[in-house]
Amino acid sequence: MSVVVELKNIHKTFGTNHVLRGVSFEVHRGQVAAIIGQSGSGKSTALRCMDRLETIDSGELNVCGHALHDPKVDLKPLRRDVGIVFQSYNLFPHLTVEQNVTLAPRAVKGMKASEAQEIAAAVLAKVGLKEKMGAYPEQLSGGQQQRVAIARSLAMEPKLMLFDEVTSALDPQLTGEVLRVMEQLAADGMTMVLVTHEMAFARNVAHQVIYMRDGKVHESGTADILRQPSTRELADFISADA
Repeated sequence: MSVVVELKNIHKTFGTNHVLRGVSFEVHRGQVAAIIGQSGSGKSTALRCMDRLETIDSGELNVCGHALHDPKVDLKPLRRDVGIVFQSYNLFPHLTVEQNVTLAPRAVKGMKASEAQEIAAAVLAKVGLKEKMGAYPEQLSGGQQQRVAIARSLAMEPKLMLFDEVTSALDPQLTGEVLRVMEQLAADGMTMVLVTHEMAFARNVAHQVIYMRDGKVHESGTADILRQPSTRELADFISADA
């Protein structure tokens, strides 16, 4: 399997705050990697570096063949290859669901309206919302809005999907809606990296679990590490989450 994401000794500081302290791991095509850890452990910063929303201070970071440690890297092809979904849905309230989903394919890829509409229908069907194409965001539940946000990223046909705590603002029922969509993406072979507190999802779906602590990868491995952690710190984290 080819490597889609590769972090080598990544360091990142914000002022005097050393957020990432030599983070290294890789994710292969078709894999789901779950990054877990306490708040402030560097999880979301590591994820945001993968889409060049944050720049690294040192180390090597390669994503979908793009060298993100190179200050001259062209971000346009990176944005086509990588989709990212956040905790906040960031939908345009004045646009319909269909318009939100077709905006990027038309603006970035120069796609014809008819082709973009076909793709919108397909990706909205994938997230179970094809019947909501004409609705506006305010007419949708939080779970539905998050599923539209996922569809919007899928419309760009990315090679990699990043998810940053996408269910943390949702109640349990709506969380289940979104996680089922992500499970289906995983079953379809989408390469995914997600920052999550959903331990059951990580146990059942992730090929790789990365436990971060104090800006470092403290423990990593298959989902078995959530059942039999090797370190006291991960064991304490899992028991506190239970």
